[in-house]
Amino acid sequence: MRHALITAGSKGLGRKVTEHLLEKNYCVTVNYRSDFHAVEELIGDYKQKKDNIHIVQGDVTNKEDIIKIVQSSYKKFGRIDTLINNAGPYIFERKKLVDYEDVEWYSMIEGNLSSVFHFVKQVVPIMREQHFGRIINYGFQGAEHASGWLYRSAFSAAKAGLASLTKTLAIEEAENGITVNMVCPGNIAGRMKESTIDEARNRRDDKPIGRSGTGEDIARLIGFLIHEQSDLITGSIIEATGAENVIHRFR
Repeated sequence: MRHALITAGSKGLGRKVTEHLLEKNYCVTVNYRSDFHAVEELIGDYKQKKDNIHIVQGDVTNKEDIIKIVQSSYKKFGRIDTLINNAGPYIFERKKLVDYEDVEWYSMIEGNLSSVFHFVKQVVPIMREQHFGRIINYGFQGAEHASGWLYRSAFSAAKAGLASLTKTLAIEEAENGITVNMVCPGNIAGRMKESTIDEARNRRDDKPIGRSGTGEDIARLIGFLIHEQSDLITGSIIEATGAENVIHRFR
């Protein structure tokens, strides 16, 4: 049985990915940082899959926690087939670069870029032994082109760097049966992160396709990328935006 490790997998976009994996009969290690209530809800909703769920607390900005998460995950299931770097700190306050505190800057870089380095260092040797692995990173719309993002300088800098890292790692590990891709969700906000596609279709939206994106959209995309037969797709930065803001309009 395949085993996936997902960070921040108990709520938001991560919750829908976890649900998708459980429904596809994966064993899933779910990392969380502090919201144990969300973990309890997940376990309660999937009592019939309780033997397939492993919960590990840890902060992805902390290297020692990352090592603990991976070791606990591997000890529980004896393999790691998929690593989904879903967690990533985000500062909602709109502020310019020079207004960032040092601790905020380093939190963004450590949580969104360095954390992937530390996870990869732990997980790739396991995947090499298996000669199989799937790594999924998260970006934002435009990350592949290092687009600027006003008032989100630290986050966007980390994700643009991660886009480059994704491509490099894909080349380095291709011979080992490991694929590495980045998924870039469009503007999926609030309750839509844990919503289904059908729910979104019942709520009209002004996006080009007539509905908001959902957590299910991202989960289905990731489910395709981690499939055994999806090895041709690696080093790719894939946007899921519903065609929103895909045309640059000159003024």
